[in-house]
Amino acid sequence: MNIAARQQINHQALRLAGQFDVLIVGAGISGIDAAYHLQTQSPQRSFALLECQDGFGGTWRTHKYPGIRSDSDLFTFGYKWKPWMGAPIATAEEIIKYLNEVIEERNLAPHIHYQVRVLQASWSSKENEWTIVARHLETDEIVKYTANFLWMCQGYYQHSEGYTPDWPEMDRYEGTIVHPQTWPDDLDYTDKDVLVIGSGATAATVIPAMSVHAKHVTMLQRSPTYFFPAPNANAMADELRDLEIPDEWTHEIVRRKILKEQQEITRRSFEEPEAVKQELFAAAKQYLGEDFDMSPHFTPNYRPWRQRLAFLPDGDLFREIKAGKVSAVTDQIDRFTEKGVLLESGQELTADIIVTATGFNMCILGDEINFLVDDQPVDFSKTITYRGIMFTGVPNLAWVFGYFRASWTLRADLVAELVCRIFKHMDDTQSKRVTPDLRPDDENMRRLPWIDSENFNPGYLTRSMDRLPSQGDREPWIFSQDYYVERDEFPLADVSDSALKYSR
Repeated sequence: MNIAARQQINHQALRLAGQFDVLIVGAGISGIDAAYHLQTQSPQRSFALLECQDGFGGTWRTHKYPGIRSDSDLFTFGYKWKPWMGAPIATAEEIIKYLNEVIEERNLAPHIHYQVRVLQASWSSKENEWTIVARHLETDEIVKYTANFLWMCQGYYQHSEGYTPDWPEMDRYEGTIVHPQTWPDDLDYTDKDVLVIGSGATAATVIPAMSVHAKHVTMLQRSPTYFFPAPNANAMADELRDLEIPDEWTHEIVRRKILKEQQEITRRSFEEPEAVKQELFAAAKQYLGEDFDMSPHFTPNYRPWRQRLAFLPDGDLFREIKAGKVSAVTDQIDRFTEKGVLLESGQELTADIIVTATGFNMCILGDEINFLVDDQPVDFSKTITYRGIMFTGVPNLAWVFGYFRASWTLRADLVAELVCRIFKHMDDTQSKRVTPDLRPDDENMRRLPWIDSENFNPGYLTRSMDRLPSQGDREPWIFSQDYYVERDEFPLADVSDSALKYSR
């Protein structure tokens, strides 16, 4: 259904599938977190989660590639209110099990509507209501939901397909090309030569997993990535568990210690980048060997943490390199050939299977969802963000966008707590609508990009900057992407400030 067709939808002719106070889009880690906070902090509100997949879990259900695991520790990627009992880095299966426990413990299953794809979200100021037009994927029926508030928890990338560059002559290649995001169930790579294009977190996961059965795996990268190899264990957690400290205490203590350490490494990456770089190299050589030459394949041309630092549990990628099962090549692709790829250096890399671990297509509030406010299309790139959560001129809408350097869930928690405080203020003032609005002194403030590219610049983000909202140069219009700032600021944020316009 294209945008023009969506705009012509006759809402009156559609079956009403549900009427709620709050609709949450997405039943991944952010959506489940939002539902928990509604239950505990705004229990009088009815809610539902609309999920387009046939089960909960979001990214952990979408991805099926070998070795799929978290690249953040589960003490911070997991919920602060639900103790994590396993090793710091978890498999997708373990994360799904954890989320299932939450759903069972909180009785969330009746609130989740599966295989529902949102097509259009239309706000009516007259009714103080969102009308959501959706397709039930199982029946192909078009239905509508209504809600006073819309909470977007759909994540930051398109689940339908990943990003693959359009390299010259790809159609010449006679082997199999796969993207990790759409991994085929029947792909057999046993004793095959595999070429993985990319060296980010996905490549760092899939390469050592495939190398166990593949003949050989080659990692081809345009430029190197910083890797952080370390044992997949937490000594403090193990000791506290051995002492039979309550799980809630252990989770909170270890969580705080990890956050303190992450804050320090982030600070040092700005203030002492060369020292951090050498420490990462020293950690790598514990697995690669002291005489291993880190140049050119493992010496990035940017400071640590300007792009996401890829964690290697137990140094698995480096161990496979040392064992000769994996090799690294740093070069640019000139074109594809029948047997593989020809590099700009003139070298040809041949492979039976090519894996394009080349990143995501950014999802901005659902992307395919047509947003309307009083029948007028919404262009989010023309809006200014309120604390990276809400948008000028768009009523009763919150978006969860997590952290790049810290765990996504940390911000989902902070956003949920702030949104629930806004709900309480709406109740106290008998308001039905809240809309971010520039104050008179804000009208001439500088409009800044959603993310400072000098601070953080992964490809999926830079490719989509023109579609993202702006931020301002003062509070509450700043999206700092800094957990340690927002952790202190969000709980003290004045939700009655005139930057939020409430009405009945």
